[in-house]
Amino acid sequence: MEVQRNFFIFIFLFVSFFLWQEWQSQSFSDVHKNEKNSINFNSSKKNYKNQIIIKNDVIRLVVNMYGGDIEEASLLAYKEKLNSPKPLKLLETASDFIYQAQSGLIGKDGPDNMENDHRPLYHAKNHFFELENNQKELRVPISFTKDNNIVYTKTFVLKPGKYDIEVEYNINNLSHNDLQLRMFGQLNQTIQLPKKRDIYSGNFALKTFRGAAYSSLDTKYEKYKFNNILKNEQLHILTKSGWVAMLQQYFSVAWIPEEDVNLNTIYTSCVNQKIATIGYKSSSFNVPSNSQAVVKSKLWIGPAIQKDMVLVAPNLNLTVDYGWLWFLSQPLFKLLSVLYNIVGNWGISIVLITFIMKAITYPLTKAQYISMAKMRQLQPKINEIKKNFRNNKQRMSQEMMSLYKRKKINPLGGCLPVFIQMPIFLSLYYMLIGSVELRHAPFVLWIKDLAAQDPYYVLPIIMGITMFFIQKTSLNNISDPLQQKIMHFMPVVFTVFFLWFPSGLVLYYIISNLVTIIQQKMILLNFQKKSLK
Repeated sequence: MEVQRNFFIFIFLFVSFFLWQEWQSQSFSDVHKNEKNSINFNSSKKNYKNQIIIKNDVIRLVVNMYGGDIEEASLLAYKEKLNSPKPLKLLETASDFIYQAQSGLIGKDGPDNMENDHRPLYHAKNHFFELENNQKELRVPISFTKDNNIVYTKTFVLKPGKYDIEVEYNINNLSHNDLQLRMFGQLNQTIQLPKKRDIYSGNFALKTFRGAAYSSLDTKYEKYKFNNILKNEQLHILTKSGWVAMLQQYFSVAWIPEEDVNLNTIYTSCVNQKIATIGYKSSSFNVPSNSQAVVKSKLWIGPAIQKDMVLVAPNLNLTVDYGWLWFLSQPLFKLLSVLYNIVGNWGISIVLITFIMKAITYPLTKAQYISMAKMRQLQPKINEIKKNFRNNKQRMSQEMMSLYKRKKINPLGGCLPVFIQMPIFLSLYYMLIGSVELRHAPFVLWIKDLAAQDPYYVLPIIMGITMFFIQKTSLNNISDPLQQKIMHFMPVVFTVFFLWFPSGLVLYYIISNLVTIIQQKMILLNFQKKSLK
């Protein structure tokens, strides 16, 4: 009965997890509902004559000169799809989808006047700017002159190999009046993802969080669903530090304001029930007459690479969301990275990490199979107790517990490895679908992407065969024909589940099963030898 119980426990935990993942709802603190925060501009204006292109070796930006907003961003080192020649377009402005990074100066004297959708029209010397090989940084200034005596210069600063962009405003106030301004940065994205863009719409196993997130002085990292924004449950958080972001699988975009002596305001809003916005507003600052002022902000547009993000802003690396098992997934990823640096293949690294995990859990596995072997030896006596006390369930339980006690057997001893294996399995799952390093990472032959499902379903079928073999060698403890049929059916159920799982996770489970088969044979053979002595 040990294997039967273990399988049912695993199935219960397995199914419960994915039901919880699908339906879980988040609770959030520090939220003031229905407060007006919105900075809304027309996000769909597109005029190629009023655009400039800024490029370094890893990112290409398209900037709309009306407001100086980034309307497109392509990641040159990442492909749109496996084997596609097109780079991944993270930010874009299309008829059916908008994802933009906006910034500007508002307040009493701000040029980004929210009334009548007015934005300043900036000017630049050229239409194309590219970081040269010998340059340490690329500075692209665009300027706007108001009333011939106030000059606003917005400068984009890019560095080689970097995904963080500095956005700098220089305000040269040559007027006779003081200016009161506030800087803002916000991210706009269409809430409903078009079906043609949702590559995981039919795959429950590869779906990850898509929505907003923020960090503040009191909260290191908090996700905020688009549904909350849509329901008008808007954020209004005052903080001296932090950031705002929008997340999706493998990639993120985040505004990181300067740490202000006063307070920045983190806010969310919804435009026409279609576009979600998360952003920040700096506190008001003064630019005296005949003087200059400079305000800055950073913008991350790129892959969620933890070691790079943590250098840009505190807690920004937490946007690589490993779920509630982050304390296991993070060290597992670090170990996997070490193995990858040695062998140079993520698939082989997964095989090696499986061996390491099985070696660590070997004492528990040994205890499990020894417990199973002892239970098998006691099966005739257990059947006799069941026969003698079939009409007295309470007495039957008492006699069986007494038998276990005399033989020093824990009937639940075989369950512990299942409870240990499940967190490891889930932490690997989170790691595989959350780490951009594994995106489009090949293994061998037809496995070209360890983070995607097996295109030919070969690995899930092999996994089902190994599971069936493990089960077949342990069915002697199950005498009921109906229970045997149910257990025979379980590998089929798991195979169907695993059809949609990342191939790297299925690979882990195959190797784990193969090692389990070897360990099972060794442990039971040694036990039999000791029993004959």
